[in-house]
Amino acid sequence: MQQTVFSRLGQAWSSLAVPIAIVLIWQASSSLGWINPQILPSPLAVLQKWLAYWQPLEAYDPASGGYLAWLLSGELVHDVAASLWRVVLGFALGGGLGLLLGLFMGVSDPVYRAFNPLIQFLRPIPPIAWTPLSILWFGLGNPPAVFLITIGAFFPILMNTISGVRNVDGIYIRAARNLGASHATLFRRVILPAATPFIFTGARVGMGTAFIVVIVAEMIAVNSGVGYRIMEAREYFWTDKVIAGMVTIGILGLLIDMLMQGLNNRLLKWHRGIDQ
Repeated sequence: MQQTVFSRLGQAWSSLAVPIAIVLIWQASSSLGWINPQILPSPLAVLQKWLAYWQPLEAYDPASGGYLAWLLSGELVHDVAASLWRVVLGFALGGGLGLLLGLFMGVSDPVYRAFNPLIQFLRPIPPIAWTPLSILWFGLGNPPAVFLITIGAFFPILMNTISGVRNVDGIYIRAARNLGASHATLFRRVILPAATPFIFTGARVGMGTAFIVVIVAEMIAVNSGVGYRIMEAREYFWTDKVIAGMVTIGILGLLIDMLMQGLNNRLLKWHRGIDQ
């Protein structure tokens, strides 16, 4: 038990050593005047701005509502909630469509031949290139942002799903057929489980792309969210707030990736390479 605790502490330290070293060097360079604070504020200045960004804009007034509502009334909370809502909605739409089409393209050669040329034509186009059309089609606000995020999440999940389904070991398929498995049973008990690791990989890549796209979309098409706040801070040359917004996105992305990795490890304990 004690050895396990020390092992986990060692793993945590090895993961944090490099970021801590970078922050310390950054702070020391700022304190020594080697870095212009207008160009790159110190970590302490960024932390102070991040805390101010998180704090409520007005003093607590019991008559106006509960304490929790007041505590969650800061700019940062509202911006994070707006960005996360767009990411989750766009990821659900893009991921669901990508998963469904990827399964059909993976198991059916006619469907694959019909859709693959179009997919390979559209896939290299960056989601950001769709921005003018998305604004023209949907106007300003949430719809164009969700549309761009949907595109960003769609292709990674689609391609990984196709790859996972089409690369199932033929031995498993032949064994299932020899045992009398129907097409539905073969898909449910063999193909889908074998493709699941690929699907999870595509989901992680798609989620990362969704975060990239939401920030750009919020800088252009909406007036809320972390991306919008970063753009606002740039206009006023609030470099510390720009970095505070970037740090916020990094934290959100890290937490969601850790959640997805934990879900992946739990659901795929049977998969080789993951400790039981």
